[in-house]
Amino acid sequence: MKLYLIRHGRQNSRLCNVNVDLCEEGYRQAALLGERLFPKKIQAVYSSDLLRAVETAQAANLYWNVEHTICPELREIDFGEMEGLSDEEIAVKFADFKKEQAKMETDLAYPGGECAADVVKRADPVLKGLVKTGYERIAVVTHGGLIRVMAAYYTGIPLSRFRILGKDLENCSITELQWDEKNERFTLECFNDHAHLDKYPELLRSGWKG
Repeated sequence: MKLYLIRHGRQNSRLCNVNVDLCEEGYRQAALLGERLFPKKIQAVYSSDLLRAVETAQAANLYWNVEHTICPELREIDFGEMEGLSDEEIAVKFADFKKEQAKMETDLAYPGGECAADVVKRADPVLKGLVKTGYERIAVVTHGGLIRVMAAYYTGIPLSRFRILGKDLENCSITELQWDEKNERFTLECFNDHAHLDKYPELLRSGWKG
């Protein structure tokens, strides 16, 4: 059984974790994702309830035409007091926290928000629950922080160090987990795969000019 963890498409804001819809490039990314995974014969799609994840799932699902289930437990990590702020504002206002976080010594909760262990507590039961659905190939549209946390958790990396996995995951990138039934655990088969976007530099994070 395989789970394709997908980071949502590009949204209409650069502010931290604001609940906004996709921009035009985000819909293009989602279409390329849908086309890329079409040969995999996706049997179901699950997504976070945040708008950018829901719209990505809907756009990609035009290629798959399968049931779409929305799960709030698949939301992005809660950044607490940082949400709605720009990167520049966060760098100034939370400089001490970011400095401590960069040491990767402790699984620190974002001020007023979650730590990585909180994400595992809500997301792990959902992802492992998908193993029991009877489906063999499921697309899960979620968020960069959650994908990095769960990849760290399933590969045994200390949660305090989840940020070593992909500084910037590409929008609509694919991270593949495979369920090892014998040992009852996920294996990480690929991470941050964005080959379907590479022909379009404007769709990569390095090309995000807005």
